[in-house]
Amino acid sequence: MFIYKEVKDSNSGTDAEVAGFEVTSIDLEELKSYNLPFVIDFGSDSCQPCKAFEPVLIQINEEMQGKAIVRYVDVWKYTSAADNFPVQVIPTQVFYTADGKPFVPSEELASEIDFTLYSDETTEEHLFTVHEGGLTLEQMYTILAEMGVE
Repeated sequence: MFIYKEVKDSNSGTDAEVAGFEVTSIDLEELKSYNLPFVIDFGSDSCQPCKAFEPVLIQINEEMQGKAIVRYVDVWKYTSAADNFPVQVIPTQVFYTADGKPFVPSEELASEIDFTLYSDETTEEHLFTVHEGGLTLEQMYTILAEMGVE
């Protein structure tokens, strides 16, 4: 089962809004307001591939406090949380850069890790960059580094 870990920031006390890992819904505008890269993982506590990916997400969440935001939503418990996202299988990760725009992987990274980029059919505006399935810890580090996380 995914855990919520509250993190203490020595400068501001508990920063539960930024540190919250497991959530019941996603507010994109709120996440964008933090000006940090962020990853949203849509999965389920009852999904075997999601359980296999869980340790990676937890470690990334713990290590990236203050550098990137990681959110996890159990879509079998909170089905409407994925309504505005292109989630077809779980786990699925959605990636955004610190400026609130969908992450665009380099050609080199896209040749190593499968991403799907979604655009609005009418305006051709890039809306989402997603990865379906689990990732290794090393792959997550590589993606986050390319997103500007040091």
